[in-house]
Amino acid sequence: MIVKIMDPAGPSFPGVHYNDKKIDKGTGELMLMKNFPSFINESSSKEEVRNYLRAISIGNKKVLKPQFHAMISTKFQGHSKEELTKIAENFMDEMKYGEQPFIVVFHKDTDNNHVHIVSTRVDKQTGKKISDSYERFKAQKALSFTMEKLYGKKPEEELEKLLNYKISSFNQLEILLSRNGYKIGKNTNDENSFNILKNGVIQKTVSGNQIVFDNSKNEKMPKQIKAILSKYKELYSNKVFKVEDNRKNEAVLSKERTIDGGNDSKMKIAFESELQKKLKDVFGIDMVFHHEEDKNPFGYTVIDHKTQKVYKGSDLLKMNEVFVFTSDKLDKKTFEILKDYNIRSQESKKILLQFFNKNKPETEIKDFMLFKNRGKKDMETYRKVHFEVKDFIRNNKNTNDEKKDISITTAEDGKLYAVHTRFHYVGELQPLIGEKEYQKFLNPIRVNEVQTENRTENNEKTELNKAVNALLFELMKSSGTAKDPAENELKKRRKKRR
Repeated sequence: MIVKIMDPAGPSFPGVHYNDKKIDKGTGELMLMKNFPSFINESSSKEEVRNYLRAISIGNKKVLKPQFHAMISTKFQGHSKEELTKIAENFMDEMKYGEQPFIVVFHKDTDNNHVHIVSTRVDKQTGKKISDSYERFKAQKALSFTMEKLYGKKPEEELEKLLNYKISSFNQLEILLSRNGYKIGKNTNDENSFNILKNGVIQKTVSGNQIVFDNSKNEKMPKQIKAILSKYKELYSNKVFKVEDNRKNEAVLSKERTIDGGNDSKMKIAFESELQKKLKDVFGIDMVFHHEEDKNPFGYTVIDHKTQKVYKGSDLLKMNEVFVFTSDKLDKKTFEILKDYNIRSQESKKILLQFFNKNKPETEIKDFMLFKNRGKKDMETYRKVHFEVKDFIRNNKNTNDEKKDISITTAEDGKLYAVHTRFHYVGELQPLIGEKEYQKFLNPIRVNEVQTENRTENNEKTELNKAVNALLFELMKSSGTAKDPAENELKKRRKKRR
């Protein structure tokens, strides 16, 4: 979960227009309007919303850029639009904007579910500007408090747990913290202390004597890990490829508040393999390669999360005995997307590889870059995939349209598979949509014939009903009354019984 505070903007409140365009295009959805008067609601135009925010802001002539605009994003479909809206609402409370008028708009035009929040920086009650000092710092804290409140996640507990791992060098501590999203560096005010940061925000300051190195030997655990490495490198791909992250690591604080002097625009490089992922998923063994710039690794570290101990890789097995290094590479975004697919069989792996090579050949994805896993999509995501794929085939949409999220592909054994790129789903079509819909998709001509037969039969019934009604009408006319003759006959019988 990340939060980003956009730069302040002028009194025209462009954030309202931006989100309204998303809604009009069908890629955005208004989830919440809070603290607006009753006459400004979901049915109001963007001009009415902007005019109200402007009316509040215009009273303070000193605030030239009154728009507050934030974005909260989860990884892929990690949180639903309703959950993100709840997070946004609580986040605004923590940011002291809880009583301000604001809108929350859900966006679904990227791989990651996210919401945008737009409000005014001029206090609705006092007319004063809401403090924006260290705003990005406060935003990180606010999101952290919100996640702790709603989901019980406590970053300080996670950090304390990591600091209790057994390490034998400061370098191992740096690797351990970095692997979990933290960064450690010298405290500029105390040369014997270190600051630990996350997203540029100081989480904890520790003194040098609090960092304890453990050089005790335990022959049992290294042997077990060595045996696991030897076995699993035969079962899963040990081909290592490079993952490049060109995205800027934007610091959330000003340069003087970060330990390294500002934003880190240097490209980040990691080395990955299916074997690494499987060992981490199954055994909690994380393997981290060491390298200089874009050169191949010269060593590796093993983090055993189960026993909370860090090892030098070469003390277990020589790196080249475990891994094979290739010259292939992927960008970070594509790699994260591929990892999120539910690749549950060799056949679904082939289908996905075929799909990417056909539709996105520029990615140059190789077989060993797709990691098989037994993971399933959560029920909400599965239902969305089920509904959208059914709608896709029912409406005879073009299955070769590359702009669509859905593709239907035939495997070597003749089975049909569905690929949904927005939800990162790949699976057999038949169990996904059900036998009835599957047969309709396979035999659309027969379905049309049946529908035509039914329409013909219905038309014949209609014509017959018309003929019967006409006959009855003639009978009523010949009887000299507008009533049904049968009705008159029924009345006669009732009189006789009396």
